[in-house]
This record gives sequence, C-alpha cells and structure tokens, in this order.
Amino acid sequence: MSISPLFSTGSPVISVSELNRSARQLLEQSFPLAWIAGEISNFTAAASGHWYFSLKDSSAQVRCAMFRHKSQYLDWLPKNGDQVEVRAKVTLYEPRGEYQLGVENIRRAGLGALYEAFEKLKARLGLEGLFDEACKKPLPAFPKQIGIVTSPAAAALRDVLTTLRRRMPSIPVVLYPAPVQGEGAAAKIAEAIRTAARRAECDVLIVCRGGGSIEDLWAFNEEIVARAIHACPVPVVSGIGHETDFAIADFVADRRAPTPTAAAELTSPNRTDLLHRLEVVHGRLARRARHKLEQRMQQVDYLSRRLVHPGERLDARQAHLSQLRRRLHGAAAHALAEAGWRLRQNGHRLGTAKPDAGALEARRTELGQRMQLALAHQLRHHQATLQRLQANLGHLNPQAVFERGFSMVQKADGGIVRDSAQIAVGERLALTFAHGGAAATVTGKE
Repeated sequence: MSISPLFSTGSPVISVSELNRSARQLLEQSFPLAWIAGEISNFTAAASGHWYFSLKDSSAQVRCAMFRHKSQYLDWLPKNGDQVEVRAKVTLYEPRGEYQLGVENIRRAGLGALYEAFEKLKARLGLEGLFDEACKKPLPAFPKQIGIVTSPAAAALRDVLTTLRRRMPSIPVVLYPAPVQGEGAAAKIAEAIRTAARRAECDVLIVCRGGGSIEDLWAFNEEIVARAIHACPVPVVSGIGHETDFAIADFVADRRAPTPTAAAELTSPNRTDLLHRLEVVHGRLARRARHKLEQRMQQVDYLSRRLVHPGERLDARQAHLSQLRRRLHGAAAHALAEAGWRLRQNGHRLGTAKPDAGALEARRTELGQRMQLALAHQLRHHQATLQRLQANLGHLNPQAVFERGFSMVQKADGGIVRDSAQIAVGERLALTFAHGGAAATVTGKE
C-alpha cells in the first residue's frame, strides 16, 4: 500500500476536504468489490429512493448506502434484523469524514452457496451444449393442444388458463401435475415432462410457476429438470417466476417467457388478431372479386356493342353497293370526258400543223374505233363487276331467302319468332312468304 504524497515529510498544510478526498481515493483503490456478511440495523428508505443502514456483527458495524439506481432492481425490501450479504466497495463520505460501504447488491445470507451451485451447473451444462441455439425447436404457430407442467394449486396455472381462454378458447389444455417447490419437486417435474413427451399428445409444453425466493424456485435449477427439458421432443416454453428471475430451465427451454402469463401468450395465437387478419383478407378478396366482375361486365358491354343486326348489315352492304355504282359511273364519265378532251386537243394540234386531212381523217376514224372498243371493253368490265356485286348482294337479300322456300313468322306486335318458347298455344301469328302472306293460330308446339 503506497502513501499519498500529501503525507510525505515536508509537505504543505492541507485542508480537511483534501484529507478526506485523499482518504476516499486510497480506500477505493485499496479495497475491490467484495461480498460482506452481517445483520441490517438502523434501516432507512429515503423519499429519494436511496437506502441507508448499518451492517453489523457481534463485535463491529459499518455504515452502508445503496442508491436508488441500484436499489430499484431489488425485488424485496430489507428490514432491520435481516441477515444479508452485500456486494459493496469501501469508500468515505467526504462531507462528514465517515467511512462507509457503497452497496451494489444485496442478497439474503446463505444464498451464496446456491448462487455458486447455480453458476457451476449453468457453466457445465453450457459446455455440454444444452443451451445451444441449434438445439432450440420452433414453436408451432397454431397448436392443436397445449400441455402445462405445474402444480394444480399454483396461481400460475390460473393465470395461464385465463390467458389461453382469452386468446384462443378453442385450444384444449392438458395438465401434467407436479409440485413446483419442496423436497423431491425437481424429480416430479422431470417425470411430468417425460410423461408429456411419452404421450406426445401436445404440440407445445409450458413449464411454469409463480414468483418466489431463490429457494422457492430451486427445483427449476436442478440438473434432472434441465435434462428432461433438453430430451423432450415437444417444444418447451419456460415461464418461471418474475421477469427478473432466471433458472437453469430457462436456458435449456426452447423459449423463455418472463412470466407464466407471457408463456401462455407465446404458445397461443391471438384470436382477436386472427379474426382481424381474416377480416382484412376477406375484404381484399371481396374487392378483387368485385373488380373482376366489373371487368367482365365491361367486356360483355363491349361485345354487345360489336353485335350487328342482320338488317343493319344488309343496309350497310346496300349503301356500299350504291357507292360503288356511283364511283363506276363517275369513272366512265371521267374517261369519256378525258378522251374527248384529248381528241379535241389533237384536232387542234392537227389543225395548227395543217396535216394531211385525208390521213388525219383516217387516223381519227381509227382512233375513234379504238376508243369505242376500249370504252365497250371498259363498260363490259364494270358491268361484270356490277353483276358480281349484285349477285353477292342477292345472297344477303331476305327476298332471296323467301324464294328458296323459307318464310318469316311474326307475333302480333311485329316481333320476329325465333324460338317456340316465344309463342303460346292459341296465339295469332303473321306469316310472310316470297309472294304474299297469311295469318295463323298456334294449335300446338314442340
């Protein structure tokens, strides 16, 4: 242990503050964190959340302070007379010059051996691979049946059943009863887990109990329980104690839940969420079906607009034939006019050049004959085209259909009868033939 330069020979006079600060630094550097056992006395919980007390044994005592940012994580409240073990560092409260302990953690006396056993078993099982993530089995999203390993009298069982009933009441539950604390509890818990594995009637298994001291939870720190969970082919969810409690079973289980209620939530789907998702999917399907139906309706409307009545098609053919006739007459007139113009132009040129009248007359006569022949040929060609178009039109003429022996049946309102389902026995009908017509009465139909 070195001496501060403040205390060396010939050093200047120092203040009390400097003395206390140097003493505090010396204490904190000289004594590491350590576990110290003793009895609590003069315990005070300040409004600020800080705890102040004395730790004493049969022959000495020391003042202690545990500040709120440390004490808030302790799940129990110490009281005067408690035998405890504190993890603390040695320090000095400078304003009063009082030597004290700065407490980091408190545990009840006698738990040190349990913690040591806990850590040793945890380390050994960890080396064997019982905690490996590769060994973890996935939980089923929709279990058909859920098993529970706990005591029938445990409050944790009521919490789990209440949660399962709220989230998914249709899932059946199988209880594998076992005591959760006391002598022999670990062996019975392990046997219940093996029974669930052997019967293989559940898709997931909850191993749970409520909160308590480390002694109360110790059955779940036993090696026999850890190995039974690891060997279980059914996925296991542990829900042991409170959120701050950890047991060996938590590390071996496929999933660790902070509480029994949370374990029930992990293993069961939420009926409300599923119904909401079902409603969303139903709405999406309804919208998609409605969209498809609207598309088909538009397609039907489009196709119906493309359907043309035979009468309208016949009128269109007749109009096209008339247009062709006008174009033919116009082309013939234009050809005649152009030929006459050329004849006159040539005659003018001949007259200007004063050609041989006899030769020109003979040439004119020849050209006239050729022109007549060409015109006759052109007229025959156009007449043949006209006759072919008229023949094609004749095939579409209803009168031609009548001439082949067919007739048209009309109802009293003028509607054309196409199906026997349109008429009734005793109804008056009008018949139209190629020449003339007749009236008839329906006496029967097939």
